[in-house]
Amino acid sequence: MALLEVKDLHTSFFTDAGEVKAVNGVSFNLDRGQTLGIVGESGSGKSVTVYSIMQILAPAGKIVSGSVKLDGQELVGAGEKVMRDVRGNKISIIFQDPMTSLNPTYTIGHQLIEAITLHTSRNRQQAWERAVEMLRLVNINDPEKRMKQYPFEFSGGMRQRIMIAMALACEPDILVADEPTTALDVTIQAQILELMQKLQKEMGMAIIMITHDLGVVAQLCDEIVVMYAGSYCERGTAEDIFYNPKHEYTKGLLRSIPTTGSRGQKLQPITGTPIDLLNLPEGCPFAPRCDAAMKICIHKAPENMPVGGIHKASCWMNVKAQMEADLAAAEAAREAERAEAARRATPAGIVDDITREVEAELAAEAKAHAEGGEA
Repeated sequence: MALLEVKDLHTSFFTDAGEVKAVNGVSFNLDRGQTLGIVGESGSGKSVTVYSIMQILAPAGKIVSGSVKLDGQELVGAGEKVMRDVRGNKISIIFQDPMTSLNPTYTIGHQLIEAITLHTSRNRQQAWERAVEMLRLVNINDPEKRMKQYPFEFSGGMRQRIMIAMALACEPDILVADEPTTALDVTIQAQILELMQKLQKEMGMAIIMITHDLGVVAQLCDEIVVMYAGSYCERGTAEDIFYNPKHEYTKGLLRSIPTTGSRGQKLQPITGTPIDLLNLPEGCPFAPRCDAAMKICIHKAPENMPVGGIHKASCWMNVKAQMEADLAAAEAAREAERAEAARRATPAGIVDDITREVEAELAAEAKAHAEGGEA
């Protein structure tokens, strides 16, 4: 059984303008020790998906349908009391901007101790010791002194390390990282990713990495979910997604990445703008921006189609490719039948058939004679 099972999750925000369908039928599993990447452009539903899992949605947000199971326990409809035990203890989150996540009026020590005492049975002294231990674990020097400092006294990378320490202080089963390196420079970004990998090995936790940076995903993730317009358009291993993409949106994302071989060439952005989630089309949501769109793409949404192993994609191009392959195979079979019929019609073919029949009869008689002798 998977550690986390999300099945057909639908989340909407009910506003004065209407229902915003932010998450539409997202499904995935997460095993212990696995790293799952959720990628897509802004507004694709990445963060809302995990906020739905943790049930930390804005007041206008609501899980409309679907199932979220943690270690077999259903979380949808479980109630706030159950979720208070889940948050921090079993699932923790690192938000995108640590400066807005940390309270500027309290010391780092106060905020760490508060999180630890809220979710564990440790007293204040034990919580202090655990906080110091966690700061040391995330490579913050002189942690006893740092406990008495305020967030503004730390750099962006240091603040993100503090957020990681806070998230891991209660040893959760799952760590959600919501674009944790977006506001950091490349050098600090690499250090944070390396730290997360190190802590994952030491603590055995699973990680959900939310990002729009495909480089981060390639470095860190075992499995990837590509989201667009609130639903996942492709899902597979990192190797599947990067070397054998099967959705036109995924291909567009990969084409927009600068590479060493594209120096001096213009990048190929995905044209158009994201669709309005208040008015989702009846067909594929990516069809208005897709260069390969067909008529059926506009009028009917594709289903998630297996394309090998755990690799799935919801794209009519895969259905078309499969139909073309089936037609080619059927034509090849008919051609083989015609060739065989033509061969049999020749004198040589007739002789070959008679010879095979005689040999078969002789072999049958020899077998019967041998069996009679043994009896």
